[in-house]
Amino acid sequence: MKLSSRQEQLLNTIVQEYINSAQPISSQLLEKKYDFDICPASIRIEMQKLTDKGFLSQPHTSAGRIPTDKGYRFFVDRLFEKEFEEDEISSDFEMDDWLEDEMQDTVKFIHILSRKAASVSQALVLNYLKNEKILWKEGWEEILKEPEFRKEENIIKLSDLLKDFEDDIEDLKINSGIQVFIGRENPLKKAKDFSIIISKYSLPHEGEGIISFLGLKRMDYDRNISLLNSITKIMESFN
Repeated sequence: MKLSSRQEQLLNTIVQEYINSAQPISSQLLEKKYDFDICPASIRIEMQKLTDKGFLSQPHTSAGRIPTDKGYRFFVDRLFEKEFEEDEISSDFEMDDWLEDEMQDTVKFIHILSRKAASVSQALVLNYLKNEKILWKEGWEEILKEPEFRKEENIIKLSDLLKDFEDDIEDLKINSGIQVFIGRENPLKKAKDFSIIISKYSLPHEGEGIISFLGLKRMDYDRNISLLNSITKIMESFN
């Protein structure tokens, strides 16, 4: 469904604001914080159009808007259209000297890499080395800081998803390159409230692996797609 350039700008701004704040975004906030060169009433009209088209939803009658799965998908697709330059990628996740030293020990290297990725991404990093049948799970302390996990039901949903992931990891059909699954797009049935960014990699003598960032649909896609891109480049240098 085609959007006007104004609607695209509004939608991308609303998604980014919601990622940062975890609060529904109101037309008043957009008017005060951004210059869209339109009056407040026009902002409200465009937000209603985006809602009618399924890109936004309104949790409560008096509340602002939040992105739907469709809204996040539009946002993520636009991210993939831009180039991730080499210096931009490495700025968030550099190959430190101490990490290079660990490349002689594959298992230790992947463990440290996963732990560092979790601290940067603020997501749960799941890194699976198929030959070794080892699954690293790093980042619980990071993801549980998010305000959504003040509700016990969301912690239970995350635990259920993790179990699904562990049970089905051998059967996941992962194409080459980075893939992003949002909400109901996910191949795992208990992932409708979460997003997964995932990629394959290969290591000499150790075979193929899968690394994924599991988090809220409100995760920082821009940073995490760049981060995973950076990690796959590091894996290539391992080869």
